[in-house]
Amino acid sequence: MVDYKFTTKKRESDAKSLRANGFIPAVIYGNDFENQNLELEEVGFNRLYKEAGTSNLLDLKVGDADVKVLIHDIQYHPVSGKIMHVDFYKVDMKAKIKTEIPLEFVGETSLVIDEEGSFIANKDNIEVECLPSDLVDHIEVDISGLTDFEQNIKVADIKVPTGLEVLNDPEEVVALVQPPRSEEELEALDEVVVEDVDSVEVEEKGKEEESEEGEVEEEGKEKSKTGEKPAEAEGKTAESGEKDEKKS
Repeated sequence: MVDYKFTTKKRESDAKSLRANGFIPAVIYGNDFENQNLELEEVGFNRLYKEAGTSNLLDLKVGDADVKVLIHDIQYHPVSGKIMHVDFYKVDMKAKIKTEIPLEFVGETSLVIDEEGSFIANKDNIEVECLPSDLVDHIEVDISGLTDFEQNIKVADIKVPTGLEVLNDPEEVVALVQPPRSEEELEALDEVVVEDVDSVEVEEKGKEEESEEGEVEEEGKEKSKTGEKPAEAEGKTAESGEKDEKKS
């Protein structure tokens, strides 16, 4: 297991000022531990987080103290995606913790290579309980055992290292391979797509016609307000005038 270390210090500025100067506000908490507000150098922490993730222990140096922690929560900016805040959890090396371990799918299956099936991963991590010293970067899941489209890999099939207790439902499906679509299925899918497109076009055309009718009606109302007569009324008035001239 890689030994990850990071040096930080107690927060001395407000969060807005920290972010403006290339730092990330953070907090560290834990059982029987007084919360501490920290500031993290942004570039260095981003690099650390990319490598360590949330399933590796960190040696966090705060001033003169070294604290064993896990990255417990990350808050992101909704637009830029930048890390806005970090929560660290101080661990007791003698007490079990619950956390999620990433799954890494390895191996190959002829269902994908030779039979053009589609590999589907329903989960990318599993929840475990263990002592902090038993944590691992990831858990490998070998997919080479999938030799039939009716097969799948369940939580119970995953081989986990000693010391880890899996908390997920053992019958939960982790991965499978879907068979390729038949020509009939593809044709039926194409027909559905075409019908959807036609339906959208008809709906859009209807909206355009309604819009045009609304514009004509609105134009008539505006002319009435200004004393102008609609074209049809003007035509009748002119026709009536011609008849009167003939009578005279």
